[in-house]
Amino acid sequence: MLLKKVLHLYRKLPEFTSKYRMVKRWQILIQEAARLLAPAEVAEDQRSETLRFAMQSLMSWMEKTYTRKEDRILVSNFQSYTRGFWKGLFTCYDSPWVPRTNNDHERFFRQTKTKHRRTTGRRRWNEHILRCGEFVVLVDDALKQEHLLTRLQQVPYEAFNEERRRWTKRLDETTKRRRFRRDPLAYLKQIEKKLLVN
Repeated sequence: MLLKKVLHLYRKLPEFTSKYRMVKRWQILIQEAARLLAPAEVAEDQRSETLRFAMQSLMSWMEKTYTRKEDRILVSNFQSYTRGFWKGLFTCYDSPWVPRTNNDHERFFRQTKTKHRRTTGRRRWNEHILRCGEFVVLVDDALKQEHLLTRLQQVPYEAFNEERRRWTKRLDETTKRRRFRRDPLAYLKQIEKKLLVN
C-alpha cells in the first residue's frame, strides 16, 4: 500500500518540474536581496547610501534578467514590496539602535512593555504613551548609547524649546482628559465660564 503511494507521488513529479525550475530561478534574486539586507556582519562603511545603491542595482539587474512571461509576477511583487518599504528599509544601517527586522521590532516593544509594567504595576501602557509621547519607547535604549550627553549638547536651543512646548501641550491634553473623566459636568461648566468671560 505504502509502495503504491510512493510510486503515485513519483509519477506526479514531472508535472512540477517546470514550476520547480521557475522557483529555483526566482530564488537567486530573493537570496541576493536577503544577502544584501542582512549581511552576517555589518561593515563600518556599510551605510544606507551603499545599500540603497546595491538594491537599485539589483532591481535593475532583475528587470533585465527576469524577462520571461512567467517572471512578471515575481518582478511586479518584488518591485511593489521594495518600493513600499523603501523609505524605512535602510534606516537601521545608519542608526544601529533601530530594530532591523519585524521580529526585532516586536521583541523591542515587548521588552519595553515589560519594563513599563514592572515600573508602574500597570498592564496597559496606552496612557503612558499618550502622556509621554511616542519616543518614550526609545528612552531606555537611548540611555545605553555611547556619547548620549555629547549628542544632547548638540541639540539647538530652539529645537529644545519647541519640543518642550509640544511636551507641555501633550501633558495639558492628558490633564484635560483626566478632569473630564472624573467629572464631565464640572469640566464643561468650567469651559462655559471661560467662554463667557472671553
